[in-house]
Amino acid sequence: MSKQAVKINEGPLALLGDEAIALGALHAGISAAYGYPGTPSTEILLYLIEEAEKEGAAHKEGTLAADLPLVASWCSNEKTAFEAALGTSFAGKRSLVTTKHVGLNVAADPFMNSALLEINGGLVIAVADDPGMHSSQGEQDSRFYSSFGLVPCLEPRNQQQAYEMVREAFEVSEKFRIPVMLRFATRLAHSRSTVRPSPAISRNNLAKIKDRTQWILIPAYARQNYQRLLDKQQELSAWSSSNKGNLLSLEGRDLGTAVISSGLGGNYYEENEEDFAASRGGKKPAHLHIGVYPIPMDLVQGVCEKAEQVFVIEEGQPFIEQRLRGLLPVYQASGKALSIAGKLDGTFVRAGELDPDNVRQGLGLPPRPTLLDGGLKIPELPGRPPQLCQGCSHRDSYDVLNKVVAELDPAEGHPQTAICSDIGCYSLGAGPPYNAIESLVCMGASVAMARGAAEAGMKYAITVIGDSTFLHGGITCLVDAVQAKAPMTVIILDNAVVAMTGCQETIIPSEQLASLIKGLGVEAEHVVELEALGSKLEENAAKLKKEIEYRGVSVVIFQRICIEAFRKQRRRSSSESAAAAQ
Repeated sequence: MSKQAVKINEGPLALLGDEAIALGALHAGISAAYGYPGTPSTEILLYLIEEAEKEGAAHKEGTLAADLPLVASWCSNEKTAFEAALGTSFAGKRSLVTTKHVGLNVAADPFMNSALLEINGGLVIAVADDPGMHSSQGEQDSRFYSSFGLVPCLEPRNQQQAYEMVREAFEVSEKFRIPVMLRFATRLAHSRSTVRPSPAISRNNLAKIKDRTQWILIPAYARQNYQRLLDKQQELSAWSSSNKGNLLSLEGRDLGTAVISSGLGGNYYEENEEDFAASRGGKKPAHLHIGVYPIPMDLVQGVCEKAEQVFVIEEGQPFIEQRLRGLLPVYQASGKALSIAGKLDGTFVRAGELDPDNVRQGLGLPPRPTLLDGGLKIPELPGRPPQLCQGCSHRDSYDVLNKVVAELDPAEGHPQTAICSDIGCYSLGAGPPYNAIESLVCMGASVAMARGAAEAGMKYAITVIGDSTFLHGGITCLVDAVQAKAPMTVIILDNAVVAMTGCQETIIPSEQLASLIKGLGVEAEHVVELEALGSKLEENAAKLKKEIEYRGVSVVIFQRICIEAFRKQRRRSSSESAAAAQ
């Protein structure tokens, strides 16, 4: 696939890590990008959507050099996004999938099976992990998925590497005919640094796959494809070992102590390296930084060959450390056991993010002096947990729900009621002053959990789910509930946008939601649309109470646009009006 260089502005740009990944993919000649909003990955697709809109306008004007403009689109969920990208690859063009770590769970089926395909156009999945759970319900490490799927993974440690590695990932994908993961973390995604772009390349021409057996995973073909995947592993290991993203430093160093770092862990170690060396006689330890996977085992052996102790510093879970430890003690040529210090033995914090200070502590170094050491006093500030925005429609919806539940189930703790909620802004209904929800697990689970609670005997089984989350993962659960005739009520909080991640548009507009639900089999008289206003508290409570008492599936949709989305619309309208007046 020959590509032609395209001139671009080569001056340095100040970019978020997410933006650097988006620009790298754009300059790698992608034809399409798909995803579902999920912090901290959202800004990648936001950047590409803006670019796609510009290209779409240029295409209409006839000034676009490419045959077709870039496609960048939000999808119903991460699974549908991945499958759309597979279609682009099938047709011979490059595609990017964006997701956060828990979103990869949703896309796991096509992700795992895509490794068995002979990828045509380059396919890269950019996965943002969230150590510290800033906006997530778990800390899972996506490197385990890349190892599980036997696919390469690149892990940048700064914005420049993020830009370069995503470009390399497309080349690797087409060279080895395999999907490639780009794994990064919140601090990189949402911090800004300078990036110096390289010349962009043109997009692939349309050229679909020729051998259909490489894309049809019936058992007879899948067995052949799996063997082909296994046969690629040795070549992938050789590629990893020679890749510049894996940097081994031995010359002039203390080989008796080794440090293996990855991702942001390498940055935090290097901030402390001089002090660590000084504490050990002035010589820097042997150091291997891993930025490309499969783990380069020959480089690991090289850095550990003469070491008596190795420190493993990696952002996320102990992925490298577990493999280094194995099931038995690691013995060197001398016959001595290698001492391994990492997260598993408590040397470095296992929960939450690494930072220069806790890495410093793990290395046995004293804390750096601060202004507090000089007597500066900072008053203790009161805790300020996140709250629903003033004017948020969810506040009025929760007032209605709490009023109805208290009337139907007045006993303390509401023993006859199960209120299962979901992922979104409305998750804040779990805390005061509402204390309105009792479970929150994963996207769409609330609907299926309410069905299960109803069938277990709970008198009032209630779901609280947002419009976008319902479209993401709740639809099929509602189909199950309808067919089971479960006595339950689904409350959909429809604020017309994906509010939690920055007010992206939902995949279908609000006015189509009731029709969709009726089409799934919910009886029309039990699909109730209410306006989420405090002035309608009594009216809405009476209607909701009636539906909760109904002994079948009912759906109540509380509707009012997100207050932040409303403000954005108003600002946009004012700007457009001012521009038109000039």
